[in-house]
Amino acid sequence: MKKKKWPKILGGIVAAVVLILIGIVLYIVWFLPNVPVKEVTVASSPERIERGRYLAYHVMVCIDCHSTRDWSKFSGPLVAGTEGKGGEVFDEKLGFPGHFMSPNITPFALKDWTDAEIYRAITSGVSKGGRPMFPIMPYPAYGTLDTEDIYSIIAYIRSLSPIEYTASRSNPTFPMNVILHLIPKKAEPNAIPPVSDTLGYGEYLVRASGCIECHTPAEHGQIVKALAFTGGREFQMPDGSMLISSNITPDKETGIGKWTKEAFIFRFKTYDLSTFKPPVIHKGDDQSIMPWTMYAGMDTTDLSAIYKYLQSLKPGSNKVIKTKPAL
Repeated sequence: MKKKKWPKILGGIVAAVVLILIGIVLYIVWFLPNVPVKEVTVASSPERIERGRYLAYHVMVCIDCHSTRDWSKFSGPLVAGTEGKGGEVFDEKLGFPGHFMSPNITPFALKDWTDAEIYRAITSGVSKGGRPMFPIMPYPAYGTLDTEDIYSIIAYIRSLSPIEYTASRSNPTFPMNVILHLIPKKAEPNAIPPVSDTLGYGEYLVRASGCIECHTPAEHGQIVKALAFTGGREFQMPDGSMLISSNITPDKETGIGKWTKEAFIFRFKTYDLSTFKPPVIHKGDDQSIMPWTMYAGMDTTDLSAIYKYLQSLKPGSNKVIKTKPAL
């Protein structure tokens, strides 16, 4: 008789565990993320809008992902008139766990959003309706930036011309559709270091620019932090080819350890649209996923600080083959 009871007991234990797990998942999906909307009202001013424009175009490059890029030309320059429109796709072909699309951030889409809701979305990754956002936009990093810089971004995107376009809703696959609810957290802003603190200021700019996101290998859309800045992240292009990001650690053989500050700055300034016209790309030509024409507008002082911070990193050996042809 006792032997006959064990299967029932075991079955009961298994059923209880399953019910507990289901309960946990339902709690996560129904009640998280739990990031309250902070009371925020952003007063617009020419200074804030200009600072926000600089950050959105040349540092945080919000306008890059939230616009249309012309991949028929080198570095995919912006298509004029699409600034803030959204619609860029990040899906399984690029190694992401689902189908994600950058939303419209012009006043057409944000007219019903409060400043507080926009602040929460940028710094915590929670949409107006409380839905968690996949951290393609590196909101965990943005949540650590100076509050005034985020206010400037808000002031700037409020000033954009409205574009009537609605991106499709992002659709993460399982289990990411559950995990996403655990990622958003309350912002923990830090004051921007003084420019005189070149290393600290450079680290701030690198964080704001999201360099680590593209220049680090990724698995299932998430960067491998142990290999930070060593390059190797793959990006599939419209023609089926694959572009691989560079190693930007100070490794002398495979990174930028032999680069001078002047060479580093020159590399960016080469693509300034005041003097550079992005050439049309033909089959076999070199292409780049990096929005060089946007980063080219970064202030030289800021580029110098970024260079100093990158040179302070631990060298990581990783020889990158920058292009894989289409199969």
